[in-house]
Amino acid sequence: MKKSLVLAMAMALGVTASAYAANPFSDVPAGHWAYDSISKLAAAGVIEGYGDDTFRGDRLMTRYEMAQIVAKAMAKGANVDKLAAEFADELDKLNVRVAALEKKSDNVKITGQFRYHYASIRGAQKDHQQELRSRIWFTGKVNDSWTYTGMLQNVQTIGDNAGNEQTNFQRAYVDGRIGGVKVRAGRHDFQLVDANLYDTRMDGIKISYGDKFKVGAYYGKPTNGAGDLNYRARVPKEEVKYDNFWGANIGYEAGKWAFNVAYDKFQDGKYADGTDAVGFKNDGVFSVQAKYSVGKFALDAIYMKSDVDAKFVKDGVAKDVNTHGVIVTAAYGGAENAKVGSWGLVGKYYNQGAGTFIAHTSDGDPSQFVNEGFCGYSIGANYTVAKNIIAGLAYYDFKGRETKDKRRTLWTELSFAF
Repeated sequence: MKKSLVLAMAMALGVTASAYAANPFSDVPAGHWAYDSISKLAAAGVIEGYGDDTFRGDRLMTRYEMAQIVAKAMAKGANVDKLAAEFADELDKLNVRVAALEKKSDNVKITGQFRYHYASIRGAQKDHQQELRSRIWFTGKVNDSWTYTGMLQNVQTIGDNAGNEQTNFQRAYVDGRIGGVKVRAGRHDFQLVDANLYDTRMDGIKISYGDKFKVGAYYGKPTNGAGDLNYRARVPKEEVKYDNFWGANIGYEAGKWAFNVAYDKFQDGKYADGTDAVGFKNDGVFSVQAKYSVGKFALDAIYMKSDVDAKFVKDGVAKDVNTHGVIVTAAYGGAENAKVGSWGLVGKYYNQGAGTFIAHTSDGDPSQFVNEGFCGYSIGANYTVAKNIIAGLAYYDFKGRETKDKRRTLWTELSFAF
C-alpha cells in the first residue's frame, strides 16, 4: 500500500490540530497536493516521518503500519469505523501490544516519606539527636495474586556536623495468596505483640488465614537483637543477636472487641564474640491482648510473660528478675495524610519485665533496661498541618525496675509523604 493512498484516506479522518507544523517533511514541499493533509496529521501526532525529516510517500506500507495510523487517529477521536473494520485483525494485535505497554507503565508504583526528628534525652547519659530519614517504596504487580515491594532508606545524622549518613536497601519481599492463605516472604516489616516485643524487620516468611477468626505463624531470622545487657557497667554495648525466631497466634474480632493470644520464640542468642548470651540464649514470650474500640477511641491491654533465665547483680548479690509485663494504651483519633487538621492523642503505661522486649517500638528506647525490665509512661500527639505533612510530639519517662535508673526523652518529628 502506497502512502499516497493513505493520504487520500486521511482526508476523510476528520482529525484536527490546533496548529499545522510548518513544512514538517523536507520531501513534501508546500506546493504538494497533499501538503495540508500531511501537515494536519503530523501536527496531531497521527503520522511520523523518518529520522532524516522525510516522509517517503512513494514507499510501500504494510498493513500493520497502516493499522498504527488508524489507531492513532482513533485515539484523537476521529470517526474511522470503516478503516477500523478493514484493519480489525491488525488493530487487535496492536491493541494487545498497547495494552501490555500501558499495563507495564502502571505496574510499578513509587511512594515515599521524608522525616526530620529531634530528640532530647535525659538520664544517666544525656544526649541530643537530630536526624533526616528518607524512605522510597517500590511496589510492583507480579500477577493477579502476587506483588513485590522494595524499600530504599537513607539516614543522615545532622546533630554532630560530622556528615554521618547511611543508605541501604532495607526491604525486599513478596505478598500473595496460596489458596485462602496470605503469604509474605523476604525481608519485611515485622511486629510482635503490637510492636512492644519486636518492631523492626525480619528475614523469613509469615502466613495468616481467616477474617474474624484469624490464625497466623512465622519463621525466620530477626534483623535486630536485644540490646545493652551491660549498660550499667558502662562497657561497650553487649547486644544479643538471635539466630532465628518463630511463633504463632490466634485472634478473634467481635464488633468493638478484638482478642489475640500468641507465643513467640527467639533462639540461639549470642554476643558479638560468638559466646552464648547468658540468661538470654533462648527467650519464649507468651502474650494475651484485648482491645476495645468505639468511634475514634480505643483502649488496649496486653499481658506478657517471658521465660528468660536472667539474673541481675545488685550490691554483689545475683537475684532473679521479674519476667512479667503489662502495657495499657489509650488512644483517640489520629492524624491522616489526606485530611488537613486531623489529629490524635495517645497515652501508654508500661511495666515490662526482662525478656518481654527485644526491639521495642518506643522512640524512648528502653534497650538499656533489657536485663532488668522497665516501667513508665508516654504521652504523644500528632497533627496534619498540611496535606501529606504531619507533625508529632511525644514524651517518654522510663526507669529500670532494679536500678531505678531513669531515661526521659522528648521526641519531635515532621514527616512529608509523597
